[in-house]
Amino acid sequence: MAVDRKAFKDLLKNRGLKVTKQRLMVLEAIASCPEEHLTAEEIFELVKVDCPDIGLATVYRTIQLLNELHLIDRINLDDGFVRYEMGTVSGNEQKHHHHHLICMNCGKVISFRDDLLEELEKKITDTTGFSIVNHEVKLYGFCKECGGDLIEEKRE
Repeated sequence: MAVDRKAFKDLLKNRGLKVTKQRLMVLEAIASCPEEHLTAEEIFELVKVDCPDIGLATVYRTIQLLNELHLIDRINLDDGFVRYEMGTVSGNEQKHHHHHLICMNCGKVISFRDDLLEELEKKITDTTGFSIVNHEVKLYGFCKECGGDLIEEKRE
């Protein structure tokens, strides 16, 4: 996934923030791994390849800023690590949600993009007046490699 450098620079400038090489590199590192859920340390290792002088503290501060700008999302996959991925909101535009399937045997995480909760969210808003701005879904089970197909066959 490519980063729109101009839009990113404009966003920073409009918020009165400096445009730095490190900020751009951190965002690009996350964007370069769209199917992965990276820890701060993994992001640091990716950025350090092209920017060996960068410090881990700079990466942490940049991640915090990118999260506050809604360019990246902070996620918890119940593995003891805080992880990051490209955000579901870009500027004022809401991107399609994606959710996570977590294998209880091997820990594999699979993202899926079907958002089946739109109808439920609309019904909740219509009946309660509650305005939903975000949601996160984690489903637990077993991947194919760990016998997920076999478990499903036993249910039938």
